[in-house]
Amino acid sequence: MRQVINFDHNWYFQKENTGMPETLPEDWELVDLPHTWNGVDGQDGRGDYHRGTCWYAKRFRAPKRMEGSRVYVEILAAALSGRVYVNGTEAVYHEGGFSSFRADITDLLKENGENLMAIEVDNSQKSNIYPQMADFTFYGGLYRGVNLIVVSEAHFDLDFFGAPGLKITPKVTGQGAMLSLEAWVKNADEDYTVRYEIKNALGVTEAEAWRPADAPNVQQFLPEAHLWQGVDDPYLYTCTASLVRRNEVVDEVTQRFGIREFSVDPEKGFFLNGRPMKLRGVSRHQDILYRGNALTREDHYRDAELIREVGANTVRLAHYQHSQDFYDACDEYGFIVWAEIPYISTQSDDPAAHENCRSQMQDLICQSYNHPSICFWGISNEITICGEKPGMAENHRDLNALVKELDDTRLTTIAHVSVTPEDSPLHDITDIESYNHYFGWYGGEYTKNEEWLDHYHSKYPKRCIGLSEYGAEGIITYQPDEPKCRDYSEAYQAEYHEHMAKILMEREYIWSSHVWNMFDFGCAARNEGGVAGRNNKGLVTLDRKIKKEAFYLYKAYWSTEPFVYVCGKRYARRADNTTTVKVYSNRPSVSLYVGGRLFETKEADKIFIFEHVPLEEGFTAVTAKADSCTDSLTLEKVAEKPRIYTLPQEEEEDDNAGAANWFDQAAAEMANVTSLEFPEGYYSINDTVDDILKNKDASNILSNSISAMTGMKIKGSMLKMVGQKTLKDMADMMGGMGRDLPENAMLILNAQLNKIKK
Repeated sequence: MRQVINFDHNWYFQKENTGMPETLPEDWELVDLPHTWNGVDGQDGRGDYHRGTCWYAKRFRAPKRMEGSRVYVEILAAALSGRVYVNGTEAVYHEGGFSSFRADITDLLKENGENLMAIEVDNSQKSNIYPQMADFTFYGGLYRGVNLIVVSEAHFDLDFFGAPGLKITPKVTGQGAMLSLEAWVKNADEDYTVRYEIKNALGVTEAEAWRPADAPNVQQFLPEAHLWQGVDDPYLYTCTASLVRRNEVVDEVTQRFGIREFSVDPEKGFFLNGRPMKLRGVSRHQDILYRGNALTREDHYRDAELIREVGANTVRLAHYQHSQDFYDACDEYGFIVWAEIPYISTQSDDPAAHENCRSQMQDLICQSYNHPSICFWGISNEITICGEKPGMAENHRDLNALVKELDDTRLTTIAHVSVTPEDSPLHDITDIESYNHYFGWYGGEYTKNEEWLDHYHSKYPKRCIGLSEYGAEGIITYQPDEPKCRDYSEAYQAEYHEHMAKILMEREYIWSSHVWNMFDFGCAARNEGGVAGRNNKGLVTLDRKIKKEAFYLYKAYWSTEPFVYVCGKRYARRADNTTTVKVYSNRPSVSLYVGGRLFETKEADKIFIFEHVPLEEGFTAVTAKADSCTDSLTLEKVAEKPRIYTLPQEEEEDDNAGAANWFDQAAAEMANVTSLEFPEGYYSINDTVDDILKNKDASNILSNSISAMTGMKIKGSMLKMVGQKTLKDMADMMGGMGRDLPENAMLILNAQLNKIKK
C-alpha cells in the first residue's frame, strides 16, 4: 500500500548560492519546513528583500519498502523554481512557484547507508517565469513542505502535472447525479482492477464500481444525490479508488468532491443549483506576519474561519495557485472560489514565458480539479498595466482554449485593470469578466464605482461583469474626526466600504465582488501611511490579531449570525464634551447605553449613528445592545486629541490638483524642444525608475506625469515594482494606462528630466 512520509524536518539551509553540496553541510542553518527566507525582509520595509538562489539539504535513509516498489519525492511548492538532486544527480526541475511537482527517485537511492537530497530554490527575476511584476512579495523557499511517497510498481499515476491520479466529474440529473470517474494507472497488467467506492458525508457507502485497470473509466449513477449548496450546505462525498491485484489492494487514492451545477447570467448574476446567489466576498493572499508564505494547514483553516465569520460566500485566491489545504477548507466552508495563475501586471517579452503560463495553468487545473468550491479559472490579472503588448490577445485565447480542453465544466474569467479600454481585444475571450476599480482611493470619488458599473452594464448588457478588486488602506492608529480619501485611517476605510457594500448588494447584475483584501499582506516595494513593506487594505491585520472596523461592516451585510459592534475603539481618547458613536449590527434596532443609562434606541439598516453622546470627565462607558448581543467601549475625555491619531505631516499627500494638467503646463515650458536629448550627467527617459526615485525632483516629475496619465495618485514606493524598467521601456505601460495624452508625451517628460542633474 501507498505510504506518504512527511519529509519536513531537519533540513540544512543556505541563503547563498554555494552550489550543490557533495556532503551534508552541517554548518548551514538547521530549519524545518515549511520555510521561506523572506519571512522578515519581505515585509519589514527596510529595503529590497533577498531574491536569488538558495539551497536546502537533508540526509536520509531510503524508506523500507517491498521489492519492486517505487519512491517519489513530492515538492508541494518551491518558489519560484526548484531543482532537486539526489546523491548528486538531478531528479527534476520545475518552473512555477505555486504548484506541486514530483519525481521518481528510486534508481537514485542507495538502499543501504545514507542518502543526500539537495534542493536548489530560486526566486530571482527570470524572463520566462511568471509572475514578472506585481504588488506583492515574491517569497522564496520550500514554503509548503516535502513528502516522500512509496508506491507499488503498479500504482495510480504520480507523474502527470502533480495530479492525484483520480478525476471526478459530477453532473446533476433530474433523479440524482451521474459521476464520471477517471483514473490513470501505471505498470498494471490484466491481473489488476480498479475499484471505486463512493461514501456520503456520514461514511456510508452509496455506490461502488469495478473496472479493469487498462480501461478504468466509468459512469456511475448516484440516486437522490445530496447537492453541495455553498455556504448554506457544503455537503461532501468521498471517492476512494483502489488498485486491486487479485485479493490485495496495492494502491489507493481518496478524493472528496461535491455535486453542484452553476451558471452566470448577465442580468441576474450567479446561480448555484438553480438558485440565485449574490457572490459577495474577499480576495486572499497567502502570507502572515514575519512568517511570509510558510503557512501550516492550521493557518489556512484559521484564515478560512475568519472569512466564514465575516459572512463572505466567495473567495478570489490571488494571484496564483494556493495550497491544497486552503482549497480543502473552501470545500468544507462552502466558499465559491475564483482560482488563477500569476499571469499578472505585465507580459514578458520572452516567448518561453507563455509556455510557463500554460504549464502553471495545467498544474492548477490538474491538481485542483476535484474541488467543488472552484467554479472559475482566472486567466490573468491587470495584464495591461504595461500596455497591450503584441500577441497578448492571442496568448489569452490560447490559455482560454487550454482551460476548456482541460476542464469544460467551469467558467473562465479575467480581472481587468481599471483603465483597460472597453474595446480592448481582451474582452469576450473568457466566459465572464471583472474589473479592478479603486475609485475613492487612488483617484476619484467612491461614488464613481456605481457610475462606472452601471454605464458599462448598460453599454455591454451581454457581458457578465464583476468587481474583482476594490479597497482602501486602513491603518488603525489614525483616527481623524473627518475622514478623507488617502488619510490611511481605519475610519475612512470603513466609510469607503459602507458605500461599496451597499451599492454592490443593490446590483444583481454584478456576478461577483471581492474586497481587496481579506488580510493585510507583504509588499516589499510599498511605503505608505507610515507603514513600509505592507499593503494595508486588509479587513484583518497581517498577524490575524485585529479585525478592522470594515470587517464588522461586512459582517453586518453578509453574516446571519446576530451581533453588534461599537466602532471607535481605537479612538479611545476624545477632546470634546460630546461625541458621535457609530454601531454596526445585522439586527433591526440598537440601544445605546452611556454610563449604564439608556441614551437612545435607533432603528436602521446595518449602520447606526448616535450623535451628541455626552462624555463625562475622565472615563465614559458606552455599551450597544441589539437583542441579546452587546458590545462596549470606554472613552476618555482629554484636553487635546493625541497627535498619534493623525497621519504624520510628512506622510500626507496633497490633492495633486495640478497633476491632471501637468502635461499642459510642461508643454508650455518646452515649446522649443523638438527632439529627444540625453545630456551626460542629467536624467532622461533612458534612466531606470529605481535611479529616478533616488532623486526627489526627478521622482516628483515621474509621479506627476503618471498621475496626469492615469488620474491616480501613485507613490514612489509603488513604482519600485517596475524599478528595473527605463522610462523608455515604460512608454507602452503609461500609454496603456492613460487617457488622452499629447502625442509628444515622452518628449515632454524627457525634457523635464533633462533639467535635473544627477
